[in-house]
Amino acid sequence: MATRREIEDHLGTLLSVERFKDYGPNGLQVEGRAEVRRLMSGVTASLALIDAAIEWKADALLVHHGLFWRGHDGRLVGWLAERVRRLMAHGISLFAYHLPLDAHPELGNNAQLGLRLGLAADARFGEQDLGFAGAAPAAQLDALAERVASVLGRAPLVVPGDGRPLARVGWCTGGAQSYFEAAIAAGVDAFVTGEISEPQAH
Repeated sequence: MATRREIEDHLGTLLSVERFKDYGPNGLQVEGRAEVRRLMSGVTASLALIDAAIEWKADALLVHHGLFWRGHDGRLVGWLAERVRRLMAHGISLFAYHLPLDAHPELGNNAQLGLRLGLAADARFGEQDLGFAGAAPAAQLDALAERVASVLGRAPLVVPGDGRPLARVGWCTGGAQSYFEAAIAAGVDAFVTGEISEPQAH
């Protein structure tokens, strides 16, 4: 068991929350009961995850994508009201950590993706050093694509380059297509990310 405050303090220190400019607040977003015996984690504070936390009798929920984002209306109406209402009615605290979790060198999304793909980061790039770069696990793009498909359980969208052998690979989870130029500047031959927009495809 831990207190809500102990968890918030520990995660804030562990993830170096204060060093990030983010799209929303990191840390405690909805205050529930003071003592936490059961903590559930998930990617997004969706209604389905909140309902699962209620059913599991969780005291707190730890997510990557919370409920509040920059530019968001902020009124507690509609879908947002329903999620907050359910959390508060059941005394469940909501902790959310976005960029601090992406960037953590061991526990973060990018570190864990690299580990699963057999990649070891020796450099960082992009906004707030969120992108990771390291030696390529395979010299050919098709071999890298096969590895990604095998690890993630789905075929990646592959935008072919100039056919060069791969010496270095960059990776950044989520919507990091805007880091494409930074990945090139970091000297990578292939960039693995969660999304791609039309301009990057060209």
